[in-house]
Amino acid sequence: MLMLSCESSTLRVLVVDDHELTRLTLQLIFSAQENIQVVGLASNGQEAIEMVKRHKPDVIILDLQMPVMDGWSASSEIKAIAPNTQIIAYSSVDDYKLVEGKARACLDAVCKKDVPTTELVSLVRQLGQGTINGTIAG
Repeated sequence: MLMLSCESSTLRVLVVDDHELTRLTLQLIFSAQENIQVVGLASNGQEAIEMVKRHKPDVIILDLQMPVMDGWSASSEIKAIAPNTQIIAYSSVDDYKLVEGKARACLDAVCKKDVPTTELVSLVRQLGQGTINGTIAG
């Protein structure tokens, strides 16, 4: 009997946010999705860099305003060690205005924190599959 596998590869996601409720909520949302695995949760940019080295995520959802090391600093270091990892700046309305004004060289997409979760999940899938680049959602 010939068996064909239709499985697509699992997308590895790292969630980085200094608010525990946000991290856990995003973990729940992504864990419920088919072919998406949350490989780690980090509360600042420094933890994110260590997790990138250890877990090699495909996509990172990265808050920009965090203690210890912010998302801006972390994104450039992450791209230096993992250039193919896609980074979504997950920002509040105030951060979002900053993103529009700053160079986005290390960010692959920007998503406001008030977008519907379906849009965030879709953005993660599209970035992980390499079907979009340089998107602003929300």
